[in-house]
Amino acid sequence: MREIKLSTEVGVAAADWKINQHSKIVTIGSCFADVLGSQLSAYKFKVLNNHFGTVFNPLAIAKILDATLESKQPNPALFVENSDRIWLHHDFHSSLYGRDQAELLAQLTDKMATARAFVQKADLLVITFGTAFGYRHKQTNQIIGNCHKLPSDRFVKELLHPDQIMIAYEQLIQKLQSFQRNLRVILTVSPVRHTRDTLPLNQVSKSTLRLVCHRLSEKYKQVEYFPSYEIMVDELRDYRFYEDDLIHPNKLAEDFIFNVFSKAFIDSDALHFMKEWDGIRQMMLHRPLHGHTESHQKLLKSVLAKLNALYSQIDVTKEIRELEEKIHEFSDVR
Repeated sequence: MREIKLSTEVGVAAADWKINQHSKIVTIGSCFADVLGSQLSAYKFKVLNNHFGTVFNPLAIAKILDATLESKQPNPALFVENSDRIWLHHDFHSSLYGRDQAELLAQLTDKMATARAFVQKADLLVITFGTAFGYRHKQTNQIIGNCHKLPSDRFVKELLHPDQIMIAYEQLIQKLQSFQRNLRVILTVSPVRHTRDTLPLNQVSKSTLRLVCHRLSEKYKQVEYFPSYEIMVDELRDYRFYEDDLIHPNKLAEDFIFNVFSKAFIDSDALHFMKEWDGIRQMMLHRPLHGHTESHQKLLKSVLAKLNALYSQIDVTKEIRELEEKIHEFSDVR
């Protein structure tokens, strides 16, 4: 009987190196970097997840990483006070703000110091490119990460050239290699479509990013490409895999892409733990039909025993404390 396939599979070869729950991982870039980092964190991986907030264009990402490695101060000309008297910086996301410039500077300096220390011991850096369109700040003539909803006449929107991005990342990768010799880098293009640029120009943007990723992965042995964009637009080519906005992948699509990522980059012992952890989380979230019964108490103690067995391998302090509180509540009710 003929085999029937309902989608075109994107073949992703398993990497010749793997990560596990003891690996240190940094994610940075678009909102898809947040998704991946959160998924890894949920499985107890050690992740510094999009520490500087969402950054969409590759030059803004490179600038933040370069400043972090070099311990550079944020460009003073890019601080701005908005109409609510909140201080922001054009290189960083609006979630990073201060009541005055000094407060914001202190916060950014602290964040870069934390990131620098983490990268110094990191095993993997995942960079997610969102768009090849960037905004040039007229006053400084620099490509920035965020316009912070200021008047459009202060900026010029432009499509970044592949060579322009390549130069920045060749310099960055060389710095990363001398900073942390064993660091691996995974590049990916966000599957989120930027429809405000129009669909044709979104495709131009994604194609530019994809070309850069290909060139970098061909040139540097420590750089890999993960095809999250291709999985979304080819293997999951159906609007049932999108949120209601028809732009963002829904949870089913995110989980599907994460499963492909896991098989390619996570070692077998860690995959086994992830399967076990799914069962533990499901039991922890179980809501008893008849309240605090003896059978539910028995279930809680069974889960607690599993967590205690994992304690020497993985930090499950939070989960143990949570379960102990539930068991204590049951004893009080009785």
